[in-house]
Amino acid sequence: MAMLKTRLWMGSLLIALVICVLLFDPAPWYPFLLMLALLLAAVGSVELHQLVGAAYGLPLWLSSGSVLMVLLANWPAHLWPSRFGNDPWPFVLAAFTAVMLLGFLVEMAAFRPPSQNTEVSLPGSAVVAHLALLVWITVYLGLLPSFLLQLRWFSGTALALGIFVPKCCDIGAYFTGRLLGRHPMAPVLSPKKTWEGLLGGLLLSAAAAVAINRSLSVVPGGDPGAATFGLVVGGAGVLGDLAESMVKRDCQRKDASQMVPGFGGVLDVTDSILFAAPIAYYWLR
Repeated sequence: MAMLKTRLWMGSLLIALVICVLLFDPAPWYPFLLMLALLLAAVGSVELHQLVGAAYGLPLWLSSGSVLMVLLANWPAHLWPSRFGNDPWPFVLAAFTAVMLLGFLVEMAAFRPPSQNTEVSLPGSAVVAHLALLVWITVYLGLLPSFLLQLRWFSGTALALGIFVPKCCDIGAYFTGRLLGRHPMAPVLSPKKTWEGLLGGLLLSAAAAVAINRSLSVVPGGDPGAATFGLVVGGAGVLGDLAESMVKRDCQRKDASQMVPGFGGVLDVTDSILFAAPIAYYWLR
């Protein structure tokens, strides 16, 4: 019961924070969204570093800096729209390419033959392991959130759909699973998830999509289109949740951190949103 109370007050606080960002960002380049995105990315990078990066010897400054660089690349096209035409993706791609080049430069500068490297012992190529981990972290915390951020320039409603639909699926699955859950859905990855919870989550995400879309229609097809959007985006969020659960179980950790009381870490709060963001983006563009 204590955990439920903590989840309720912290969840209410997070919802209020998102609503403030949606309603009260004063400038057309959305500085509050920028600050929130950079803060969450910085904390998430530290959490991933503690989960996997430190064990593989990947420098925290490199992984965190790479993520922040890709996220910042979402803004120049919107700061100077007359010059760049409001298209952020060339900047994002350029930043991602720069990250890859920087990763190679760092590895070349620090390279030692395996016989002389006593810091980290890895099977196979340590260089390939470092670069693969850098790519994964940058995609997970830099590229995937970029799809979510770009929804804001579609409309506030689009961003609300990208955030609240997958989170409503989380909420519906949690409470339905607690009340009615009987049949485990993915016992190896997440033992507490049930098929009953999944059904309740998808129904709530569909209802949330319909309700939000009625405020300002951005999903084509009216209520049926919005409900379908909710089911698909909510389902993608479930996959994101399971993906993060897999990483945590592989690292023998229950939560990414204890940064967010009642939920775990920033990664535990945002995992479903990250996987849902690309689908929401391409659906609404």
